[in-house]
Amino acid sequence: MSKGITSRKDDYSQWYNELVTKADLAEHSAVRGCMVIKPYGYSIWEKMQAALDKMFKDTGHSNAYFPLFIPKSFFSKEASHVEGFATECAVVTHYRLKNDGNGNIIVDEDAKLEEELIVRPTSETIIWNTYKGWIQSYRDLPILVNQWANVVRWEMRTRLFLRTAEFLWQEGHTAHATQQEAVEEAERMLEVYADFAENWMAVPVVKGIKTPNERFAGALETYCIEALMQDGKALQAGTSHFLGQNFAKAFDVKFTSKEGKLDYVWATSWGVSTRLMGALIMAHSDDSGLVLPPMLAPIQVVIVPIYKGDEEFKAISEVADNLSRELKAKNISVKYDDRDTHRPGFKFAEYELKGVPVRIALGGRDLENGTAEIARRDTKEKETVSRDGLADRIENLLADIQKNIYQKAFKFREENTTEVNSYEEFKQVLDSQAGFVSAHWDGTPETEQKIKEETKATIRCIPLNNKQEAGVCIYSGKASTQRVLFARAY
Repeated sequence: MSKGITSRKDDYSQWYNELVTKADLAEHSAVRGCMVIKPYGYSIWEKMQAALDKMFKDTGHSNAYFPLFIPKSFFSKEASHVEGFATECAVVTHYRLKNDGNGNIIVDEDAKLEEELIVRPTSETIIWNTYKGWIQSYRDLPILVNQWANVVRWEMRTRLFLRTAEFLWQEGHTAHATQQEAVEEAERMLEVYADFAENWMAVPVVKGIKTPNERFAGALETYCIEALMQDGKALQAGTSHFLGQNFAKAFDVKFTSKEGKLDYVWATSWGVSTRLMGALIMAHSDDSGLVLPPMLAPIQVVIVPIYKGDEEFKAISEVADNLSRELKAKNISVKYDDRDTHRPGFKFAEYELKGVPVRIALGGRDLENGTAEIARRDTKEKETVSRDGLADRIENLLADIQKNIYQKAFKFREENTTEVNSYEEFKQVLDSQAGFVSAHWDGTPETEQKIKEETKATIRCIPLNNKQEAGVCIYSGKASTQRVLFARAY
């Protein structure tokens, strides 16, 4: 294939980097640490956005937009929050440029801001400052708001989609009258993320809570979904945070309850980002290119004509156009690639690289026999079938591909989740097989930190509804009541 990529077994990191660029998803920009998301990559993100946006609205949320810039003083109001983001903040100090007289553009030193502005790394502070003006009474609650935006977290070591200085995301920020409502909201949004990951992305996830060490800065509880990539590393695919009254207290957001009592509001925040693109790529793709679940594929079906002469091309095009109309009537996205600048073999390789779930080839013999050749991207199986009822057949095939991609990823996760009972066994599994390692932990941040320092493995989550069982911590030998999931992670 003209755009051959490195094998996953030879160099997984290189395979990923090449696949992102060669499949036309994204590329590095002139700004260090930032990426250009190309049209094909952005169209996948748009499908993710559309699905999630509907899920948010179906659960009662509305979209709003808040400023990109946040006054520095806002960050100092919530101590643990500022500590969590301080080292990643980009700071705006001046508001004007000038010509130095020698043809050079320089910063105008006389145009210094009275207060520096932070380019948002996340929006809790600016939003809670705003909510102070929106909330007076229990009648103003709940506020269920989501924002689609970009954020900046100054990263020195970057990788396309997985870790960039600027990335796209959504962030939900809700305000509630009671603790119970806020906790229920955080849990509800975790379920929304899990539903999206499994039923749209075809990525099985473990739902759980983060340890205090791994919690979002300023949260009382962080709920997460964790996915396993094909190299045995975990990837956090979404988080939902119960913020308690921390931000309400920091910004003095109070409300009068039904009983006439003044109290602080209860809060949540939750978000997923373009990091999901990285998860989608790494969970399913192979050495030939992307493998996209049909639910998120920009092109679900491609039709490639194979012809000799204009007459045959015209006849094939008529069949292709009719089939395209039938597929579009079923809300299936289809492309008829009638370019005469590329040979069929090139097109086959191109759409394989781009992960198009179903390819249909139509040739002269197919015209005579009333047939078409169908190739599915997930298994690479090909078969020649009758064109009668072909649209229905393809609709069923797409559903089967979606299911098969999920089952393959689920099987991989199950085969790469290992229970261990000693620290030696723990290290051996991490170094040989990787994946999720289920082990007893004594519950202390000190033990968690020592394991991280010695093995680079972190506690990905304490699974929800975790089975309670007596045991001893693999590191300290102290008593433990449950196993937690460790892994090396992105």
